[in-house]
Amino acid sequence: MYFLSTIKLSFRNLALQKSRSFLTMLGIIIGVAAVISIMSVGASAQDLLLAQVRAMGSNLVGILPGASDEAGPPAAMYGIEITTLKHEDGLAIEKLPHITAVSSYINGRGTISYLSESKDYNYMGVSEDYTLVEDTKVNSGRFFRQDEIDSLSRVVVLGSKVKEKLFGDDDPLNKRIKISQVSFKVIGVMEERGVVAFQNQDEQVFVPIKTVQKLLLGVNHLAFIRAKIDKEENIDLAISQIKNTIRFRHNIEDPIKDDFSIRSTDQTLDILGTITQALKMFLAAVAAISLIVGGIGIMNIMFVSVNERTREIGLRKAIGARRKNILIQFLIESSIMTLIGGLIGIVMGILIAWVITIGVNYFGYDWKFIVTPLSVFISTLMAISVGLLFGLWPANRASKLNPIQALRHE
Repeated sequence: MYFLSTIKLSFRNLALQKSRSFLTMLGIIIGVAAVISIMSVGASAQDLLLAQVRAMGSNLVGILPGASDEAGPPAAMYGIEITTLKHEDGLAIEKLPHITAVSSYINGRGTISYLSESKDYNYMGVSEDYTLVEDTKVNSGRFFRQDEIDSLSRVVVLGSKVKEKLFGDDDPLNKRIKISQVSFKVIGVMEERGVVAFQNQDEQVFVPIKTVQKLLLGVNHLAFIRAKIDKEENIDLAISQIKNTIRFRHNIEDPIKDDFSIRSTDQTLDILGTITQALKMFLAAVAAISLIVGGIGIMNIMFVSVNERTREIGLRKAIGARRKNILIQFLIESSIMTLIGGLIGIVMGILIAWVITIGVNYFGYDWKFIVTPLSVFISTLMAISVGLLFGLWPANRASKLNPIQALRHE
């Protein structure tokens, strides 16, 4: 009954100062909403990132230029251009046992035009086995052959969205388009695939790897190579064989001097999972700082409240209220403010995360709406802890007031 009456009294005192109470809770509301929404965005981004990697297949191995340790990404992932990986490396890997398909990759961007239609698109130089490596198909026409790669043929296969933009309902086969003012014949259109590895595959133009290197970019290196392994249990053996093959081709005797990195899908998932989890926790910790700011606001308002209610405190102590009664009353008031602010913040954080989900899905990504019970629990616990922690000092000060001096206070 005592606690119930104290809670009722605390609600009444807060209701008497509605505007001040709301402004006091605002810091907590913003802080909790930030923690909830950021943890939700972090979890959704992590799920999307890992799903994009899984979509490439569990039996794929990626070979990237530049050395790295086993736990980190190679230098090429930081935007550093490294020219050590060649198309001939991919051809050598293709001859190894347990390798069912290999494709070399290099990317570019240019203006692609047909008659009066033109737009900037990404084009991708790939090998003959691209469709086998990526588990995709040509919807109409065909993909290019090895002899067309070797002869620098000016042929292209269009992504489905590129075909719609340039040709509409017309048949694009055997018609000519221009990529950066170089003429190409359309020999195929890919099936719809959507976003894979954070690239909309339907908005790509696929060109023979050597044609891109020699005619469009003027380079002799690759961005990366992907190899498909026959069975998952052979991945480790295949990686070892690929390493030995590239070391032999690059005249590398000491593995420490490797100028390439190899990652399986599982290794990539482990690395990305570790990085995204650390980033998610860091962002949540940054957002939680706003809760501390909100706690300082509560402490300031509670000090003001103690000063305004000094005579009330003196009167209560004069008629028998003990120190712990005053302490508990002010702690309950600060806890109620943070709890209400926390609940409002949880609702706001969930709404923000939901709006972000709608926005990201609009751009074609499979962004899932994820709000974990853990994030709600942590936010609520932090809000209550902030209320108790920052309310303790003013509550303790109120409980120590001398009743005679408090009654004389003006």
